[in-house]
This record gives sequence, structure tokens and C-alpha cells, in this order.
Amino acid sequence: MGINHGQIEVARLRRALTTVALPRAAGGRIVLAADVTPWLRPDAPTCPERLFCHVYGRRKGDHQMIPGWPYSIIAALETGGTSWTMVLDAIRLRPDDDEVAVTATQVRDLVARLIEAGQWRQGDPDILIVLDAGYDTARLAFLLDGLPVEVLGRLRSDRVLRRPAPSRREHALAHPGGGRPPLHGSEFRMKDETTWGEPAHTTATGTSRYGTATASCWGRLHHRLTRRAAWLEHPGELPIIDGTLIRLQVEHLPGERDPKPVWLWTSATGITAAHLDRLWQAFLRRFDLEHTFRMWKQTLGWTAPKIRDPHAADRWTWLIIIVYAQLRLARLLAPDLRRPWERPAPPERLTPARVRRGFRHLRPRLPLPAGAPKPTRPGPRVPQLVVTREPGFEC
Repeated sequence: MGINHGQIEVARLRRALTTVALPRAAGGRIVLAADVTPWLRPDAPTCPERLFCHVYGRRKGDHQMIPGWPYSIIAALETGGTSWTMVLDAIRLRPDDDEVAVTATQVRDLVARLIEAGQWRQGDPDILIVLDAGYDTARLAFLLDGLPVEVLGRLRSDRVLRRPAPSRREHALAHPGGGRPPLHGSEFRMKDETTWGEPAHTTATGTSRYGTATASCWGRLHHRLTRRAAWLEHPGELPIIDGTLIRLQVEHLPGERDPKPVWLWTSATGITAAHLDRLWQAFLRRFDLEHTFRMWKQTLGWTAPKIRDPHAADRWTWLIIIVYAQLRLARLLAPDLRRPWERPAPPERLTPARVRRGFRHLRPRLPLPAGAPKPTRPGPRVPQLVVTREPGFEC
């Protein structure tokens, strides 16, 4: 009854989450990850506002589209070997919503709350927004223009980008007969190494899990936009959104799998070698958000209730966010009730599931709440019952 007809002050809760100390990356930078996770409802055909959600199968290339409620989640990422994230916002996508536009609105509102809470000040490094494949990173960077953010996302390995257009003098020398100057330069085909040219920076970093990770970057590369999909009704000429392309190649993967290169695109230009290393390392931390989704669904029971009202699903989602935030704040206080097969871990390295296991034992370690105030004057006495008998009445 409370979930179906209750009420949660979501705006106040969003502001409260941004006031908590955020995890920071190198240089005090805030790293946010955005992703969509579904609440599948295939057995409820009468549930309103359902969408077909993309779900990966058990086999390679086995994908399914299952009806459900997709939620766009934004969380702050931590550094080091941890599976914790700090969830800051959640919005359910409706049938007529544009995923990139909704994410851009989410980020704008969240950045405004972070600035209001003093989490970001003038002079601090830009907030890094990390995305997986499936997002139009160039369009998101265009929609977030004017904000102190930097967009980093993964691209498919068959994409083709363009270099800057040649100057008028270079075009005149190459085409003495004249002609209209081109808007785009030569192609950069990710699958054709002959079109790459020399990278701006190349770094090699040793890792304990993937061996040597080699990262290369090429500056001032952009997508050639066409008037279709989201750009169909764009007024005026289509923009040219320059960025930096990054290629990450590791030596090996766990399980002796064949490693394939990972291509990333960032809206920042003119990056240094140190910045290059920080970017691909921040992208690897994005997968911590997958651990959060699994924690919600398998341990906290996010998708267990058979809720039929989407607004009730929103209230239940925010209750799960509150519970997860409490677990994160209590991770240094909860005792480690490990299983016999689990290794001991210091308090700062406990996983979310182990913190939840010891959360119930926190009360003996917490101070007792203040008792109820007692009045200084005694309350009114209960009047005694007086039994009266009428004359002539006998029991």
C-alpha cells in the first residue's frame, strides 16, 4: 500500500545525495558513469509505459529484446580495487523519450546540484562523464556544451572518423582549378591501419590483470554527421564536434581470451600523455556500475516485487537507492561476517554484499538515541469508578 500510494520527496533526496562527500580520482576530479539498466516485466502485458529492453544472452551474439522499464542511472565512480559506486540519480525512460536527451538533462541537473553543494568550484578539473557503447557521445557532448564536463565513451571498432578540413591555402594548392572547400578532412578508418598516421601520444602501463596496456591517441577527430535520426531537425548547418580518439590494447585477458582493441572518444582536445592514461583507467572503472546493478537485483531485491504501476516502481527504485547509500556510508563500521571460503579483508575493502551481511550488527556499536522527554508535572489521575445504587435495588 505504501509503495502504490505513498510519496517520496525525490528533489530533496537528490540534493541530500549530492551533499555527501564524493569519491575523487587523481587530481581531485569527479568521475561520473551513466548507464541504462532494465527492470524486466515480460509477464505483465497490462503494465503501462513499458519498452523493449536490450538484454544480453548467455551465448556470444545472443541478444534479446524483452519488455520492461529501463532506468537511466548516474553514479560517481571510485578509484582502486573496489566495486562500490555512489548512485546520485535515476530516471525511468518513457516510450517517447530520447535516451541521449534524457541523459543530457540528467547530467545538467546533477552538475547544477553539485555546484550548488560546493562539490565543484571554479578552477577545479572538469567533471568526467564515462559512457559505454550505445550512447551517441558526439551528440551528448554537443548537448552539454557550456558545462564544465568532459565526455568519454566507447566506440564500435568499425567506425570511420574525419580529420579537420584543410585550410583555404592548402585547398588552393591542392586544387588549382578552384572549387568549394571541403567541410571534412581525410578519413580515419579504425579497421584500416594505413589511415591512422602517427599518434599524438603512446603510453605503455603495466597492469596486474591485463599485462601491458598500450594506449595511443589521435587528436582533432570528429564524426561526420548527417541529417537523420536525432540530427534530422537540427536548425542550420550540422556542427563539427572535434575530439580525441584513443586506442587501448592490452596484452592478455583473464581466461586466456584473445584481447581486442578498445576504441574510446573524448570531447577533450590537446590532451597530454598523463591525461591519456587517466582517461582509459577511468573508463575501466565504469564497469563497477555493473556490480551495483547486480547488487540491486540479486541482493537488495530491486526487481523482485511484481509492481504494476510505473510510478510505484519509481518509488521502490528510490528506496533501493536509499538503502544502498546507507550501506555505503556504513562500510567502515560493519563487522566482517565472512564465509568460511572467503578471505579476510580490511574494513575499507569490504564488498557491498559483506557490508550488508554485517549491517544488522551495527546497533550495539551505535550510540543510543535520546529518550522520550518526561513531563515535570504528573498527569491527571484516572477518576475512580463510583457505583451508585438506586433505593430499593438489591443484587
